[in-house]
Amino acid sequence: MLDELAAGQVGLGTVWLLGVSMGLTACTVTCLPFMGTWALGRASGTAEAFRHAVVFLAGRVLMYTLLAASAGLAGLGLAKALGGTWGNALIGGASIGAGLWLLFKSRRQGCAPKRPAVQPLRFHGRADAAPPFALGATLALTPCTPLASLLALAAQSGSAAAGAGYGLAFGLGAAMTPILILVPLAGRLGRELRAGRPWMSRWLVWASAAVLILLGIRRLLA
Repeated sequence: MLDELAAGQVGLGTVWLLGVSMGLTACTVTCLPFMGTWALGRASGTAEAFRHAVVFLAGRVLMYTLLAASAGLAGLGLAKALGGTWGNALIGGASIGAGLWLLFKSRRQGCAPKRPAVQPLRFHGRADAAPPFALGATLALTPCTPLASLLALAAQSGSAAAGAGYGLAFGLGAAMTPILILVPLAGRLGRELRAGRPWMSRWLVWASAAVLILLGIRRLLA
């Protein structure tokens, strides 16, 4: 299949299936440490965790579409550059930003007046979906064989529109991933850990933020 992709002898359906194969395997392994930690630290409810997982995947779909469009317009040069040092830098920055977001939000919650000492930390607001979206968009830059084949096909098309179509099909396929189930489970685990343990809320946030920051630093040093 990969040889046919590189030769440009396949249609959107095959590209979608290639995305599905990645979403069920490499995507889960690569992305779960980031999104699982995010949902665990927030102790998200099922609805919020699922919503953030969808936002995360939307970021991936958008980035795959833009990458393939750029490959179709300018060839593989720009896409390869984004998938190398720049890609790791963007992933690292998004992960560190997500960790700092958790710390900032927990500090604001902790400084809020008139909160009972036993009140667990709670996060609300549409802006809280920004870190998952950024993580999804940047993690799409992780180099892998399916992505390289997609970009080769898009570059061979010689058209930004055709490349974007391939990228969109690939991204929608990659969105078929266990992340949609595993992230809500991580949020539920966080809620179970802090149930009846008010002191656990802050430690859970700090530990999750530390993991995200360390993952980001590792990417920056890669």
